[in-house]
Amino acid sequence: MKRSLTLLTFAGAAVATPTMAADLAVTVEVPRLTVAEYHKPYVAIWVEAPDASAAATLAVWYDADSKEDKGTKWLKDMRQWWRKAGRSMSFPADGISGATRAPGPQKLVFSGAKGPLSKLAPGQYTLVAEAAREVGGHEAVRVPFIWGKPGKPATAKGTAELGAVTVAVK
Repeated sequence: MKRSLTLLTFAGAAVATPTMAADLAVTVEVPRLTVAEYHKPYVAIWVEAPDASAAATLAVWYDADSKEDKGTKWLKDMRQWWRKAGRSMSFPADGISGATRAPGPQKLVFSGAKGPLSKLAPGQYTLVAEAAREVGGHEAVRVPFIWGKPGKPATAKGTAELGAVTVAVK
């Protein structure tokens, strides 16, 4: 009798703690600007919790191949991300750092089973994409989403340094 009670308790605990097997599909459009001196933007993509704190950094695109790590010097130009999460990170960050991207839609998929999203509890969050460009501007685009609840994609559009940013929980 004691053994069957233990099994029931264990089975109930397994049911009570759901695992997140969802994925987060993100598309960030880097617009082609017609300017005299074009440089690919540095971009940080992260998830903010409801209190606006950084819950997870998903990607940071910068000049990782710069000699003597001078590319990291300009990461602080993405001011919002830098203050919330960037200054406490070391670069290159495994699975997060990458080279700047060419103009066009950049499609990314982040797994909820592993990586930075694996620790997110279900609930309301905001995806933020922030871009800063040498001899250019600065812009952040915010897209709210509900983690753990698949639904229609949500989109917001930038005005200069970023185009459409789309988030879908799958």
